[in-house]
Parts: sequence; structure tokens; C-alpha cells
Amino acid sequence: MSQPQPVPTDFADRVAAETLARAAAAVPVASVHSGAEAALLDRLDADVERSAPALVALSQDLFSHPEVAFEEHRSAEAVAAVLEARGIAVERGVGGLATALRAEVGSGGPTIGLMSEYDALPEIGHGCGHNVIAAAGVGAFLALAALGDDLPGRVVWLGTPAEEGGAGKEILARAGVLDDLDAALMVHPFGYDVADHVFLGRRLASVHFHGLTSHASAQPYMGRNALDAVSLAYQGVGLFRQQMPSSDRIHSVVVDGGQRPNVIPDHGELLFYVRSKYPETLRTLSARLDAIAQGAALMTGCGVEVVWDELPATLPIRANAALAARWTGHQAARGRTVLPPGVVPDLLAASTDFGNVSFRVPALHPMIAVSPPSTSLHTREFADAAVSPAGDRAVLDAASGLARTALDYLADEPLRSAVHDEFEASGGAVDVPAYFAEVAP
Repeated sequence: MSQPQPVPTDFADRVAAETLARAAAAVPVASVHSGAEAALLDRLDADVERSAPALVALSQDLFSHPEVAFEEHRSAEAVAAVLEARGIAVERGVGGLATALRAEVGSGGPTIGLMSEYDALPEIGHGCGHNVIAAAGVGAFLALAALGDDLPGRVVWLGTPAEEGGAGKEILARAGVLDDLDAALMVHPFGYDVADHVFLGRRLASVHFHGLTSHASAQPYMGRNALDAVSLAYQGVGLFRQQMPSSDRIHSVVVDGGQRPNVIPDHGELLFYVRSKYPETLRTLSARLDAIAQGAALMTGCGVEVVWDELPATLPIRANAALAARWTGHQAARGRTVLPPGVVPDLLAASTDFGNVSFRVPALHPMIAVSPPSTSLHTREFADAAVSPAGDRAVLDAASGLARTALDYLADEPLRSAVHDEFEASGGAVDVPAYFAEVAP
């Protein structure tokens, strides 16, 4: 049996080298706002250090017991147990999702949300580092809770299931779980430290071709071959890539192409992931895929049904520079240099359901380095990094950064106004469920 050919690394090496050169010349973004009082910020860090053994243990435990989307029962209980050990009540089954969690502290004033993910990938486990995300969010919430009556507002912590393909945050949002948030924060591990990085919007399209079965040898002329339609649609997308903007992505798998070669298949199915950098270009790309599917059906005499978003679509992340600048300064205090926008290339872009949060309220989704830049997300190598000493350090650095940035938002009214002014200037809140229904693909 022959083996796959090695993938050349020259392009990846060149991208990494150019990124390092830009990083060396970059000047981190500075905040023009004062933020919270230094004494309160110091108390947050003290509590992160107090919680460090429990937070690192939680990250390691989640890593050792990975659970996939919507099945994170043990993980959710492990996360809840850390909060409950500090006397914090945790609500389970939030928003109709059995593995969703909610806790809150404080009262009055503005409300900021902190989010933790804890689902893993099939076979790969925590190849996206959600163990780090979960523990960091918990650590930040515990630190803020420890301020007691000195907390100038309210903090809501949410355990959000099924980021990997399930759009759990959008499900929770549609159930009203995010309605009382004024802003939201979450962190994600990566190969770089960056506060504002591109995440693509993503839609799912399940394309079903309906043909007519017949004997492939005796009477092929009596059939309508659904596999031919699948093949034409797949190739049509491949040819279209020449005209696609570089920020667009389409990838797919064949779900059904028939059962036996001597039977012309009467059903074929493709599952597509459709991604784009902007909400409006995601709609345009969706319409083009729909047209390609219709054309493949016409050429083969098959019927076609395109089913969009059986699980909710996710939008790109809308960044907030005012919040990003606060995060950047707080990470500098932890010995990290957060790269400004434009240093890490946009081609290193994935998708997340946190994008939907960022179109509802001002939000920040910084990336924190746990691995070398060359290590790709969704690999076993990245999973190893997420549970390495660098991953453990990231848990604590991120917990501090999230807690400090959240406290800045609550305590500094001019900062808060700048955050919301920026959000409104970017288009304000969007009706996410209705967005793709407005223009049929």
C-alpha cells in the first residue's frame, strides 16, 4: 500500500517567516482609557494565583475526558464543580441544552458575559484547546466573584456547549440566554498572541440529488444518475474557486453516492461548509453554491434539494478595538506581546459561533499562544500543546486577562461608552436568525 505524499512546507514556512518579520516591527496597540483601579486589578490576579491549581487541574481533566458536541455531560459537571466548590450556584440545562451552564455574581450597573467552551473533536479530542478556554473562563469568573461588594456591576458566566459544528451559542441566544448581556468576552488558544484576528462566517448546506434507479448495464438509459449530479456539483465548486475571493472557502464531503456499481443511484448527497469573511459576502457565496447545485441537477436530469443551516449559521467575528486594547495591555503585564491587527495573515482563519455573539453585543475574542505558529488547530499536535506547560500557563494568563478586561468594562464609563460607540458604528445589533432569510440563497 502506498503512503500519502508529504505536504511541502515552503508556503507555510514563508507565511510564518513573513509573519515573524511583521511581528518584530509591530507596535502593540495602546489603550487611551484608564480602566479599573490598580488595587482591584491586583486582587483579581491574586485570586487567579489562588485558583491556579484548581484551574490547571480542570484543564487537564477536561483534556483527559474529551466529549463531543451536545454530549459534554461529564465535562459540564467537572466545570460546575469548580465553581460550586467556591460557593457559587450553577444553573444547569440552560436554554434547553442539557450541557449548558450559567452562573452570575454582582448586581446593578452594566452586565458583562464570560463564556467557556468544553466540547471536543471526534477522535482528535481537544485539538482546538477548549480545555484551555473552559478553565480560563472559570478562572476569570472566580476572580471577579472574589471582589464581592467591590464588583461594579454584574458578571454572567456561561458554559456554552457544541461550538464544534453545533453553534451552541446561537441556540442559547435564540432561547434568550444572552438577552441580559451588555458585552461578552471569551478567549481561544492559538499559535500567536493576537487580540483581533479574522474569523470567517460559516454556513452548512446539505445538497440532495434525486434521480431514477436503473440497471447500470442492461438499461442505463432508463436512469437518472444522482452520483453524476454529485460529481458535477463537486467539480463545479472546484472550478468556481478560481473566481472566489481569497477570503472565501468552500469544502465538502460526499455523504451518499449510491450502494453498488451495477445500480444507477437514485440519491446522492453532499455536505458543504461555506465560509466568508463578511456577512454579506457569505450570503453571496451561498447563492452561488445554490446555483451550482441547480445546474448540476439540470445537466443530469435529477431533482435537487438544498437544505441550508440544519444547525444555525455562524457569522464572522466583529472585533472591538477598545476592548482589544485593554486586553493587549493586560497581557503585556503577563509577559506576552499581543500582535496588532494585520500581522497574522487572514488566511489562517477558522469559524466560531462566538461571531454570532459579537453581532448582538460588543465582544472580544482574543487568541492566546499555546503552540508554535506552525501547529495547526484541529490536530493532535495542537491538542498536545493545549495540555502542555504552555497550555497551563495560557489558562492563567487568559484568566487574568479576561477578568481584568471585564472589570475595566464595568468600572470605566468612558471606556464602556467607547466600546458601545464602536459597536454601533459597525452596524449595531443584528437579527442573526433573520439575516440569511432576508435574501434567499
